[in-house]
Amino acid sequence: MHHANHFYGHAHVLARYCGLGDDHPPRINGYVQHGWNIGDGLAPGHPYAERTPSLLWSEQTRRRAWSVGRRNVVVTGAPFTYLLDLRRDDPPPAAREGTIWYPFHGWEGQHVKGDHKELIARIRDTEPGPVTVCLYWHEYGMRRVRRLYENAGFRVICHGYRGHWWRDTDPLFLDKQLTELRRHARVASNRLTSAIFYGVAAGCEPAVYGDPMILAKEDPTFGGTARIRRQWPQLHGETVDLPTAVDIARAELGTDHRCTPAELRELLGWAHPAGGTS
Repeated sequence: MHHANHFYGHAHVLARYCGLGDDHPPRINGYVQHGWNIGDGLAPGHPYAERTPSLLWSEQTRRRAWSVGRRNVVVTGAPFTYLLDLRRDDPPPAAREGTIWYPFHGWEGQHVKGDHKELIARIRDTEPGPVTVCLYWHEYGMRRVRRLYENAGFRVICHGYRGHWWRDTDPLFLDKQLTELRRHARVASNRLTSAIFYGVAAGCEPAVYGDPMILAKEDPTFGGTARIRRQWPQLHGETVDLPTAVDIARAELGTDHRCTPAELRELLGWAHPAGGTS
């Protein structure tokens, strides 16, 4: 169905959870929300077939989708919550150390404008231990940007390529992210994003601070960064109350809505797969 179902290896994680392996996930009957957002769960600008089921992360997102006229929506929880369940018996990580920092990023259709040198200075002044900077593939491929963080003495990594139009998806993207998160004591970014919620769910202390930067032609429909700061002030700052963050992350990721493998196979149209890719 929708090519965004493959982003970050989501279809592959869900197929593993359902016991179907992850080499060639079956076609998904619906649109799987591919990132945390403050709208109806659908990415602005992506093609969407009317009446296609929307498989959303949280009850909050389902209510927003309903309020703007979306129907045929169901809460399944974020694919990351299924990965956490798949890897619940992983050996405990060695002592966590330092911070993994996710600068806000762009993608093929939109570039980010901001002062990376200023952000680097803020990170140096704030973080108590070693810092790993995880750049999105888009910025990681920009040598000038990558070198700024490398020359600052940070360890610089990338979890892999998100994928686009069913091509070049890294099916282990989320696995790499979870492994890195579990190595670190803190997770931080200059915007509240999926990575912050994933980090909290993986046991990191969160922080959101610094210039949020500007995304070219950013869609203001649902209120943008100003609304995010108004609605989730508890998650912004160099230090954040961890129990509060855990409760919010659980709700935003839809952890309590995670389905059983049999339920998920039914919702995704995999109870009797007819073949093909999602």
